[in-house]
Amino acid sequence: MDTEGTQDAQHTAAPPPSGERRPEPAVPRPAAAPPTPPRPAAPPATASPQPPLLNWLRTPRPAAAPGIWTYGHRPRAKEEPERIPLRQLISGAVLSLLCGWLLWSLLSNGYLGNYWLWPLLLLTPDSWRMPGGDKMAFVWATYIYYGLLLALIAVVFGRLGRWPELFRRFVLPLLRRLGAHAPAAKPQPASDPAQWPELRAHGAPDAADRLAAEARAGVMNDVDVARISRAWRSVRSGRNSLASFTDTVLRHGAAACAHPSGQRDLARRTARHDLLAHQVRIGTAAEHPRNPYQHRGTGSALEPRVLGTSLLAVGPAGSGKTTRLVRPVVEAMCLQALAGQCAVVAVGPAGSAPGPDDAFDVVVRIGRPDPDCDLDLYGGTTDPDEAAGILAEALVGDLAEQLPGGDSRRAATALAQVLGPFRAAHDRFPTVPELRELLDGAPQAVTALRTALEAAGDHTLLRELDARARQSERPGDVALLLADRIALLDRPAFADFFDPTGATRQVSLRALDHPLRVRVELPERGHAQASRILARLVLAQFTECAVARADRSLFACLVLDEAAHTITAEALRGLQRLRSANAGAVLTLRSLDDVPEALRSALLGSVGCRMAFAGVTPWDGAPFAEVWGKEWVETRDVTDRQIIAHGAGMKAFHIVRQLVTGKAATSKAITVRTVERERWSASDLANALPAGHAVLSVTTVEGEHAPPVLVDLRG
Repeated sequence: MDTEGTQDAQHTAAPPPSGERRPEPAVPRPAAAPPTPPRPAAPPATASPQPPLLNWLRTPRPAAAPGIWTYGHRPRAKEEPERIPLRQLISGAVLSLLCGWLLWSLLSNGYLGNYWLWPLLLLTPDSWRMPGGDKMAFVWATYIYYGLLLALIAVVFGRLGRWPELFRRFVLPLLRRLGAHAPAAKPQPASDPAQWPELRAHGAPDAADRLAAEARAGVMNDVDVARISRAWRSVRSGRNSLASFTDTVLRHGAAACAHPSGQRDLARRTARHDLLAHQVRIGTAAEHPRNPYQHRGTGSALEPRVLGTSLLAVGPAGSGKTTRLVRPVVEAMCLQALAGQCAVVAVGPAGSAPGPDDAFDVVVRIGRPDPDCDLDLYGGTTDPDEAAGILAEALVGDLAEQLPGGDSRRAATALAQVLGPFRAAHDRFPTVPELRELLDGAPQAVTALRTALEAAGDHTLLRELDARARQSERPGDVALLLADRIALLDRPAFADFFDPTGATRQVSLRALDHPLRVRVELPERGHAQASRILARLVLAQFTECAVARADRSLFACLVLDEAAHTITAEALRGLQRLRSANAGAVLTLRSLDDVPEALRSALLGSVGCRMAFAGVTPWDGAPFAEVWGKEWVETRDVTDRQIIAHGAGMKAFHIVRQLVTGKAATSKAITVRTVERERWSASDLANALPAGHAVLSVTTVEGEHAPPVLVDLRG
């Protein structure tokens, strides 16, 4: 402390003597400012935050039941443990603690005698307690004996007071929350996914170093990791060489093996994705007693492993089918397509786009002026019989039961009798107006085709054309129905579409063996019948092309939003074939009434994943309840029986008790039975589902399945 400065301040503050003039205080001069240090050439080094990708790579993904979000998942027991009420648990723990404390106090103070010290006296030498003996050893033995006795008392009274249960329910969650904020231990390089150990172990250390540096620098994303991992798997399978893979990674780094579009991510994501597990999270399993215990509170996710069995979602308008199911699934498939793992075709009405335009490679807007892309009416095939079968399913598949023979084979034959001769004569399939004229039997069109065939000398196809002419004279010829249906596509709005002459850029589903992203907008408004024909056409082409692929390493996914009037018997047979072809379909319906009654049960049996949204009617819920089946549950029946008092004292006691409580004295009889109950009844689905929820059951392509789970789609 500066004493001199303090004294000077006191003298200055004292009043001057009377008659004397107060001296002017001296103004202190400011000290010279210290010289400004030179500006550093670079900002001070700070610890840079770890890129989120590294945490994403190192997060564990334990094995779980189908439909569970595995990213950071903590497995739970399959059966729910017995839950003790909180008040009973705490009171029992406190009571057992007090009892144990009381017992130790009585023992230590000698109120219960000294018999509890006999083991100590028997196990220690007498010389330790004699004068001149090793008394310190006896003291240490006594302390150890006291400790063992205290531990025994703690174990006994801890079991009686359920201390382990109290620890699991309250202390462990607190420790986990504290551990979540604590810095994680740095993993070893041999097991760190961010160091690409598999590449190092199989002869590509240089590529692993480059990728690890890109990850640490923050220039790599999850799509890059999934895409490069797939390219590495192709190297391990022998389809690509190790030298070319290493050279590509060293030259391009995280951008190696890029998608043909050059995109490495989507501009915007609306759902949570885990591209290492190929999953997209659609919600959280509710804490509901109907849900299996291992699913409660866990994330619900979809992946190609379950979508390969196809998914059917039913719910009224506004229930969230498009926003909470279709868009997340389409977004996930687009991301996986950028990673080279999937090909996706999204079909829906115009105005309900499942994603932005930049998320797709091709957008086909049927019925819009000046189209950028066109849809191939014949599915990219050159076989007239195959093209006829696909087109017949699209045109009259919904009327197959009313046709002769109960199916669309005669319609396919009639189309083949026209398409085969036309392709042989013109080396292409007919346009929509030309096909309409041939089906109508227009004299000029038929004569011109006959002349071309006669000039080419193709007598086999001439017989086909003659057979078509003879059948057109019979009553009830199916070609008239085909002509009426094809006329729905021969409208001015569709004049620029379905052109097989090569003047437009057409999209063919024959390219499903490439990571293609296609969106097809249907003209639902103003052309409802044509929209349904086109939806059946895309579904028929997809099921045919996905099965006919030579390379099935890519998962092919069709997302058909609003699949009303598209489900036919042939479509169901196609859906069943997708499971073995590494392909699947996602279909949404507003009601099962949009499916013929004879096909509803077959539809629910053909798909492995079923989803009922809040707001379904009991008539829609009944087939779901039937296909989900029943389960054995334990029920308790409580019966109140009035107690009859025989003695005067007991009668008086019961009278007083009834006056106080207002109830007669009764005894309860509890009967426990095991009964069979529907997992989700039609009434529960129609009346007990909260808004924003849905009941989902999934099945994998390997046959593993999960029971129906109530999912909160908002979390």
